[in-house]
Amino acid sequence: MKKTNLFVCLILSVALILPGCNASNTAKGTAIGGGGGAAIGAGIGALINGGKGAAWGAGIGAIVGGAAGALIGNKMDKQAKELESISNATVETVNDGQAIKVTFDSGILFATNSSTLNQNSKNALIQFANSLKSNPDTDIEIYGHTDSTGSDAINVPLSQNRAASVQNFLVTQGVASTRMATQGLGSSQPVADNSTVEGRQQNRRVEVYILPNEKMIQEAQAGTLK
Repeated sequence: MKKTNLFVCLILSVALILPGCNASNTAKGTAIGGGGGAAIGAGIGALINGGKGAAWGAGIGAIVGGAAGALIGNKMDKQAKELESISNATVETVNDGQAIKVTFDSGILFATNSSTLNQNSKNALIQFANSLKSNPDTDIEIYGHTDSTGSDAINVPLSQNRAASVQNFLVTQGVASTRMATQGLGSSQPVADNSTVEGRQQNRRVEVYILPNEKMIQEAQAGTLK
């Protein structure tokens, strides 16, 4: 499982002393205080939005500190390991272990210029839905991305339709729609070089963030989260 903590480490090097960026999610959740955690949450929000504003931190969620953060980190660790069995999905922990990012390659999920899910994608999303239903105390944010081929007038709606297709299929599998939100980001956040075939394929993707909901956070703060 890949852990995206480089940006976290840079922030903490200024404001906090941490036992190390390779510490477990449980240990890191215990070490981070509320003030530093809020800064990291905002920073990751800006990072996910291509540096376009820290307001996105509210969507990804500020870090919960102390023992509550340790409990959330442990809970997310368990689900991330469960999700690693899904084919054609990359699983990472973000927000210092208190959220999960699952990336589905849109080259697998969809045909070119299409938002219709293929059967292999449906099989993977069935597994994904089962995990979400087994872990009900989370919110889910779904982001669609495209490569740079075509204009924003084409790519933004296409990316939104792809995110919505994933959401709609998850609903058919019993995941509550009230847990989910979608957004299409077009080609604004490439992860690879759009001048190559391989890079464009990597950029056509759907990213799903799994975040602790209010109930999980309250249980963690009360020390009752299992």
